[in-house]
Amino acid sequence: MTMEDKIKMMEEMMDLDEGILTPETVLEEIEEYDSFFKLYLTTYVKKNLDKRLTVAELESFCTVQDICEYLG
Repeated sequence: MTMEDKIKMMEEMMDLDEGILTPETVLEEIEEYDSFFKLYLTTYVKKNLDKRLTVAELESFCTVQDICEYLG
């Protein structure tokens, strides 16, 4: 999965228009970066990557790129 694919997936999870997010986007500046997105992301990671996303890992994400790097 490319960086662009991951960003597009996150835009869909947050119900954002395509092209809103960039790798440099600061997560806390996005209104849609909320508990619902975090739950959705946690579920996605568990189901598709067979990993457990911890609260500490979620709190460590500052930018969209941080999430993309975690997703591999």
